[in-house]
Amino acid sequence: MAINEQQVQHQQGEIVATNVSLEDYMAHYAAHHCEWVEGTVIKVSPSTYQHMKLIYYLYALLDSYFEHRTVGQVIGQPFVIRLPAVPDRRREPDLMVILNDNPHELKETYMDGPADIVIEVVSEESVERDHGEKFAEYEKGGVPEYWIVDPLRNETRFYRMDENGRYRRFTEDNSGHYQTPALPGLNVHVPTLWQETLPGPTATASAVQAMLTGTD
Repeated sequence: MAINEQQVQHQQGEIVATNVSLEDYMAHYAAHHCEWVEGTVIKVSPSTYQHMKLIYYLYALLDSYFEHRTVGQVIGQPFVIRLPAVPDRRREPDLMVILNDNPHELKETYMDGPADIVIEVVSEESVERDHGEKFAEYEKGGVPEYWIVDPLRNETRFYRMDENGRYRRFTEDNSGHYQTPALPGLNVHVPTLWQETLPGPTATASAVQAMLTGTD
């Protein structure tokens, strides 16, 4: 199959190709921030500055946590997740948390099974996809926890899977912190996410160290 490399690079947020096999998608498109939906390759829109800085901040927050507690890792895109319950789709979440005791296999180019936490940062073109399609896919696929971070509305939605395999929404506490049972001791201060200037990596690492002091 002929691959139009220029088309891959420039058709942002649009259909790049149809009738594409999974093998061709993984070989030619996955590394270009593309997702695969029922044989159709869709190019994820380019990040805005606000979108990127939120992803970088959350990555730094989670990576700092794992530096102190070596119980897992955080992975950013482009990196594919395969959910056996949703065999005809491959997504590239903005961030994935994969704990060491996750029973599924982390392969060279994709996560073969549900990550422990999937995080999507909403952009203008991904609102419906993140809140609708991906919500349904991650729930059906057994992802234990799904975070939607929406800088367009300054809104977060934290979902955890209940005993019936359905997502239940959780919110931050009265001080604006969200705590996930998957990462004991980590406090995500939601109001910080909407600051015009987010903490840099050094400040974030210091904040995480302070969070975990006395809890180890």
